[in-house]
Amino acid sequence: MPASALVIVEVRAQEDIIAARQAGRDAARAVGLGTVDQTRLATVISELTRNALRYAGGGQCRIVTRVTALTRTIVLEIEDRGPGIDNVTAALTPGYSTGGGLGLGMSAVLKLMDDMSVETRPGHTLIRTQMVRRL
Repeated sequence: MPASALVIVEVRAQEDIIAARQAGRDAARAVGLGTVDQTRLATVISELTRNALRYAGGGQCRIVTRVTALTRTIVLEIEDRGPGIDNVTAALTPGYSTGGGLGLGMSAVLKLMDDMSVETRPGHTLIRTQMVRRL
């Protein structure tokens, strides 16, 4: 029988990023994912929640776990009410940055996770990623 769980972390301050990272590690551990996948997930959560805090003033991190007889899945959703991402294609390109950084964050998320989608417009951005491990 499939089992699932949902953890929600409101991101309003730097400390909330740490809480979201830990919630992601705990969720990954709870469904039996190893240390490497736990670290990948924590890295992705750090990047996406930091972006939500920096560019939108905060948001919400949702971590959904699903376990079936064949798979262990973690879906990560970061949602905010900020200005939106002007150019998603550029934002996913290594080296592109609007904030003066190295521009590796969003492209790294693509590499660390199995799937990623971005819905964005002024006043709303939802980034959904997932990690699926077959048993």
